[in-house]
Amino acid sequence: MRVLQLTDPHLMADPSGALLGVNTRDSLDAVIAHIKQSRIAPDLILATGDLAQDGSPEAYQVLRQKLQQFDCPALWIPGNHDNASHLRAAVAGTPADQRSLVMGGWLFVLLDSAVPGKVYGELAATELAFLQAQLAAHPGLPTLVALHHHPVDIGSDWMARIGLRQPERLWAALGQSPQVRVLLWGHIHQEWDTLQGTMRLLATPSTCIQFTSGSRRFAVEDIAPGYRWLDLYPDGSLQTRVERATEFRFELDSDSTGY
Repeated sequence: MRVLQLTDPHLMADPSGALLGVNTRDSLDAVIAHIKQSRIAPDLILATGDLAQDGSPEAYQVLRQKLQQFDCPALWIPGNHDNASHLRAAVAGTPADQRSLVMGGWLFVLLDSAVPGKVYGELAATELAFLQAQLAAHPGLPTLVALHHHPVDIGSDWMARIGLRQPERLWAALGQSPQVRVLLWGHIHQEWDTLQGTMRLLATPSTCIQFTSGSRRFAVEDIAPGYRWLDLYPDGSLQTRVERATEFRFELDSDSTGY
């Protein structure tokens, strides 16, 4: 089974809307074109938050239209920039409204870590209970758990303040569940790939701007927008890689102190 992760597109109602000089619709278009040119078709898309920069209904409609270029379901979760009610309205009645899915011999569980009005993330007790219930209901399936905020220290001082708060609650909910083979997130606008026991911890570049890895203060890098492929096998093994739309040309405002 082939899964495509797209994250942090930061779309806006205004077609000319840009983030630090990068038109976010254009950068997502470049990513999608790069995927199409590869002639690799996903079986499932995971859109892992900050789907809109302005939280506008129009931004979510744009994302729906763009993802219709793929003949597969897409599951959405909100990030700190999203408007939860507008996002839910955009996906109501579609596969994107699902929070869990069994497909290709895997269980996919999507958690909402967004806190209204805050940049940092938290997992409410209801989210953790949902995770545990899904794991208990499908104990024999290899599992991928996705959320928006990073639950580990990525070595960046400014991002340490805006990650997942009380991450130990997530680890406790995961418990000793060897079925969880992948913990996947967005938010950090950069690649991350480590192993914790038998669990792969993965983060993926944004489809627009990229944050400088290991930076003490807010900083961006002049690196092309990206996305992640995950090839998942019924025995719980996987292969994954990050690709970038290197043909996309943009002028990044590298002097910005925030976004």
